[in-house]
Amino acid sequence: MDRIDRHASIKTGSKNTQDKREGGKYPFFVRSQEVERINTYSYNGEAVLTAGDGVGTGKVFHYIHGRFDVHQRVYRISNFSDRLDGRYFFFQFSERFRHRIMSMTAKSSVDSVRMETIAGMRIPLPPRREQRAIAAALSDSNELIRSLEALIAKKQATKQATMQQLLTGRTRLPGFGGEWAGRRLGELGAFRKGKGIRRTELRETGARCVRYGELYTRYQNYVVNPVSRIPKDVAATALRIEKGELLFAGSGETAEEIGICVAYIGEEPAYAGGDIIVLRAPGQDPVYLAHLLNAPVAARQKARMAQGDAVVHIRADHLAEIELPLPPVREQRAIAAVLSDMDAEIEALERRLDKARALKQGMMQQLLTGSIRLPIPEAVPEDDPGG
Repeated sequence: MDRIDRHASIKTGSKNTQDKREGGKYPFFVRSQEVERINTYSYNGEAVLTAGDGVGTGKVFHYIHGRFDVHQRVYRISNFSDRLDGRYFFFQFSERFRHRIMSMTAKSSVDSVRMETIAGMRIPLPPRREQRAIAAALSDSNELIRSLEALIAKKQATKQATMQQLLTGRTRLPGFGGEWAGRRLGELGAFRKGKGIRRTELRETGARCVRYGELYTRYQNYVVNPVSRIPKDVAATALRIEKGELLFAGSGETAEEIGICVAYIGEEPAYAGGDIIVLRAPGQDPVYLAHLLNAPVAARQKARMAQGDAVVHIRADHLAEIELPLPPVREQRAIAAVLSDMDAEIEALERRLDKARALKQGMMQQLLTGSIRLPIPEAVPEDDPGG
């Protein structure tokens, strides 16, 4: 273990943000809370950057190799000694420094850090070749995470584009044709209102239930097995829901998201908490309807009907007035099947991403503490790291 300032220099950036274009290049200008491209630079080389104050303190880290400038409230750690690999330092520093700052925050309101705090931190210094092997392993893990994130984003964008085509009838699936009927939501069935179910009433076992906040945070378009549970005495006074019913959030923070809809398609009975509006629409496909009711064609109508400022509300009689383009139920089911298959693919990728993140976290805990030692190859390629 040795002090950081014995193996690297620590400096702050400058206030200078004037245009100093040189050769048409646009290097990085790094501020304490963001990275953006402008036309100036003050350093050319390898460095680790961290926010010196603000909300990014102890959380924002960047590894940069090249020309860049930094804001005066950003610390630039550079000029690494022969005993310290820059990429290894990035992983070691970001992990240890974050924990150090968080421990300080727990004792007081810390939103800045002094240069001396960074300089005095001690980090382990295994042989340089081992440092490079550790950095390469963690960089590979970062690259896997980045590739999965990019693939998920691509699949989600594809699904959104598919929804825009299929839910509006602009594109028809093979075997379907004819005009779609325009219907008001209130014509499809009757509305009911959820009851109670406070957070303090949730249990590890019992009847499944859905709380309105979970429509925003946990479920998307449909749910098979609600994760929350309540005891029998609470269920006895709550609203029972059945397979195929639609659940709407009756309150929320913004008009743009109010009335978000989730179809319950589980086999066993469940229960709906307060601020949930329930609709049973016989003869319609619930998964198709949920996708349609969250799409722009319905979301814009719900936003116009929303009431309130700090907390936004929508009533069942407002939802009843939403006008929808509806194909025959057979085409609804076909569209729902396409969208559900896309959801399943995205969910599988998200599970892989969760595992990759957990694996990386475990690797960091083991490799950066020396609990597990890597076999040291003769040479480790000095490619760009992740981070």
